[in-house]
Amino acid sequence: MSDYSPLHQHAGAASGSSEHPCNKFALPPPPPPVGRQLGPRPCSVCYIPLEQARARMPRSPSVSPVLRNLTYVVDENPLKTEPHGGSNFGGYPSLKRRSDSFDIRESMTVHCGFVKGRKPGHQTGFDIDEADLMELEQFHEVIVVSAIFGNYDIIQQPKNISEASRKNVPFYMFVDEETETYMKNSTVLDSSMKVGLWRIIVVHNIPYNDTRRNGKVPKLLLHRILPNVRYSIWIDGKLQLVVDPYQVLERFLWSQNANFAISRHYRRFDVFEEAEANKAAGKYDNTSIDYQIEFYKREGLTSYYSAKFPITSDVPEGCVIIREHVPITNLFTCLWFNEVDRFTSRDQLSFSTVRDKIMEKVKWSINMILDCERRNFVIQAYHRDLLEHRSPPVTPVIPRRPPLNRDSGTGRTPGKNPRHGRSRRSNPRHHRKSVAGNRDKQVISQERTDKHSKVILSVLPSPL
Repeated sequence: MSDYSPLHQHAGAASGSSEHPCNKFALPPPPPPVGRQLGPRPCSVCYIPLEQARARMPRSPSVSPVLRNLTYVVDENPLKTEPHGGSNFGGYPSLKRRSDSFDIRESMTVHCGFVKGRKPGHQTGFDIDEADLMELEQFHEVIVVSAIFGNYDIIQQPKNISEASRKNVPFYMFVDEETETYMKNSTVLDSSMKVGLWRIIVVHNIPYNDTRRNGKVPKLLLHRILPNVRYSIWIDGKLQLVVDPYQVLERFLWSQNANFAISRHYRRFDVFEEAEANKAAGKYDNTSIDYQIEFYKREGLTSYYSAKFPITSDVPEGCVIIREHVPITNLFTCLWFNEVDRFTSRDQLSFSTVRDKIMEKVKWSINMILDCERRNFVIQAYHRDLLEHRSPPVTPVIPRRPPLNRDSGTGRTPGKNPRHGRSRRSNPRHHRKSVAGNRDKQVISQERTDKHSKVILSVLPSPL
C-alpha cells in the first residue's frame, strides 16, 4: 500500500517459526522535534501483511466466562419507579435490577435498550426501515460501523482498504433524518444510499433529544442491531479509518487473545480528574456530573491506584471500540449503556465502574491500548461546526527587527505615532497564533527497509 501514511511496520513471519512476527517489535524513539508540535501524536504499530492477518482470524468464538446465554428485557409499557435517570427506550431499570445485573450467572436477562419490542429497530425507538433491518440481520464475520446524528460531523472515507475488505466487510453509517436531509440537499447522498464505502442507514424516531446520547445506541448496542456479527470496529463519525479492518483486528484482538479493545485516554487515567475536566470544558451540566460521581463514590469508587495494575487506566478514549460479539462483551456494553441512560452521556465516567464490577465476578479483561496506537489507524477531523465557522488559517508571520533607517535618522516608520519600547518588539500573542496556525503542516518522515519489513514513519497533522 504505497499511499499508506500513518506510522506503521509490516512484519512478515519468519519461515519455520510459529512465533508471532510482531512479538519483538518495540516502539522506536520519537522523531526529533521540528518546530512546535503540541498535543498527542500517533506512534508506530506493527501490522502483519493482510493475507496473514485474515488467516489468523479465530475459527471459533472465544470463551465467554460463566455467562453463556444472554437475553434482554421486553416491556411495552415501561414505568419510571424511581426519581432519577432512565428513559422509555432504556426501560427505567430499578436500582435493584441494576445491582442484580452485575451478578454474573450462566443465563441472564438484562435491560439493554429497545425494551418496547422483540425486534430492535421495529417500533422500539431508534427505528430502521424494514429493508435495512433485513440487511442488518445478515451474517458477517467483520463489520465497520459509525454514526452521525444532528448533522454534527462530515462523513470521512476510509483509506488503504484492501479488495478483500471491500468485498467482505460492510461499512455501515447510521444517520438521523436531519443528517440525511443535509446529505441529500448537498448531493452527497443519492438513491443508492451509498457514500463511498459507507452504506447509509437512516434512523427514525430517535429516542433522545441529546444527539450525543443517541450516538451511544449504535456504539454500545451494536450487537442488538446487528445480531449475527462476529467482530466489529466502531469509530466515531469524525474519524477516518486508514488501516485495513483485518489488520486492526489481528493486532489488537486476535494476537492479544482479547475480545474487547479500547484506547486509554492520552492524558487522564483517573475518573475524578476526568469528571473535573468535563465540568471545566462544559461537556455536561455540573450538577449531573457531580451526582453521578457521588453515586459511584458511595459504591466504592476511588482514585486510580497502582494496585490495579495490570489495569493501566480508568478512563478510556471511547471514540474507537474493537470487539468480538460474545455474551460477556455484549453484557458489558449493555450495562455500560444502562449507565449512560441513567446518568450523563459522558461514557468515560461510567466505563471503569462497569468494567470493575464485572471483573470482580469473572476472569475477564479489556485490552486498553495506547492512545498513540489508536491514532495510528484513525485520523481525527474537526466537527462540522468548527469546520464551517472557524477562521481561515493564519498566514505565518516572521517577526523582523525594523530597519535602522527608514525615515531620516530616527529609525521610525513614517506616519506612525512613536511609542517607547514597542516599535522594536514583535507582538508575542500574534507570534503564538502564527506558529499554531502552521503546526498542522509540520511533517516528519523516515523510511527503513530490511529483510522482513518496511517501516514508514510520519507525524500526521492532528487537528484536535
